Amino acid sequence: MVEGSMTQGAGQGPAMRTDTLRDFRVPVNEPAPYAVSAGLPGETPVYGEYPAYYTPETVPQQRTGEAAHPEFPAAGPEDGLDGYTPTQRDLPVIGRGAMGGPGDTVQVQYVPQEAPGAGPGPLYVVGDVHGYLDELIHELQAQNLIDADCHWSAGNARIWFLGDFTDRGPDGIGVIDLVMRLSAEAAAAGGYCKALMGNHELLLIGAKRFGDTPVNSGAGTATFQAAWLLNGGQRADMERLEDVHLQWMSRLDAATLADGHLLLHSDTTAYLDYGDSIEDVNDTIHELLNRHDADITWDLFRKFTKRFAFRDEEMGPQAVRQLLGTYGGSRVVHGHSPIPYLLGEVGTEDGDEAHGPEAVDGPHVYADGLAIAMDGGVTMAGKLLVQQLPLRD
Repeated sequence: MVEGSMTQGAGQGPAMRTDTLRDFRVPVNEPAPYAVSAGLPGETPVYGEYPAYYTPETVPQQRTGEAAHPEFPAAGPEDGLDGYTPTQRDLPVIGRGAMGGPGDTVQVQYVPQEAPGAGPGPLYVVGDVHGYLDELIHELQAQNLIDADCHWSAGNARIWFLGDFTDRGPDGIGVIDLVMRLSAEAAAAGGYCKALMGNHELLLIGAKRFGDTPVNSGAGTATFQAAWLLNGGQRADMERLEDVHLQWMSRLDAATLADGHLLLHSDTTAYLDYGDSIEDVNDTIHELLNRHDADITWDLFRKFTKRFAFRDEEMGPQAVRQLLGTYGGSRVVHGHSPIPYLLGEVGTEDGDEAHGPEAVDGPHVYADGLAIAMDGGVTMAGKLLVQQLPLRD
């Protein structure tokens, strides 16, 4: 296996966009989370995954004239979605769910399908979506996993989403609604559509449950509300967040094993703190979340926001082997850390687009071939990755 960015096979969607960010600079070696001070008297530090990229002068202007998918039409302030705050990338705001206006939960409507052949179908993984519903629909359709009306069309295929459905992009709740509906439709067809818990699910749960309640952080006192806003939290998502979404997120597993692949959200060894088996890890995290304790939830968020445990040439493979030796599998597949950061190619001064997020067109295999990164950097004008496993070596 040659390490690097893997290209996806035939049948992939049209070439990715070439729009770029203005004045994009980020220190790629900056650990996360780290304390960020607002710089005002009396303000307490809060955690941020990345530096605040934009000042008001550098936020790109929203593009106009782009068509959204007909089942998820573009929306604007008149649709009640003026709470969308562009973070790193600016797309048309995608608003209404399939059954009506903002706040409507997508209803399950499906026709049972016959599963082709015996045994499980092909396995797919989906990287971080971060509210970019239009991109998700495009990629799922490009792989023939959903039809033109956004209904499951993949028979007994299996999909695992690797977490981080909300924040930064325009329609995180629309993403959750779609995944929830596809889960029911896939099960009826003999396949499945499942999801893992990401650190942004923990962040959104905390922001909803605890708001401005002070929590003890490694850098002093913080609040979930402040951390959520700092990390791209969208007011429109919070306004549309319902109990059914919270219940769904809080029940997501943190880790799973599928066809010899250990699927995780974060590239961290923090999972080892919660058990010696996948079942123990998931049970422990569910039990901790059910305590509804702000400090305990913050500690979960803090640990699963850690990253880059597999990136070091010497220590990275060792960390992956530790996880595989404990939980099983032959490769770790994760999201969380955008591939351009893992490659150390974000913010290069030569301005060469070949080294930026636009160059990512597939998963990144690294750590002696033991780790597969799936976050293509959709929040940075990169690609939202949907990949069939195993990779073709």
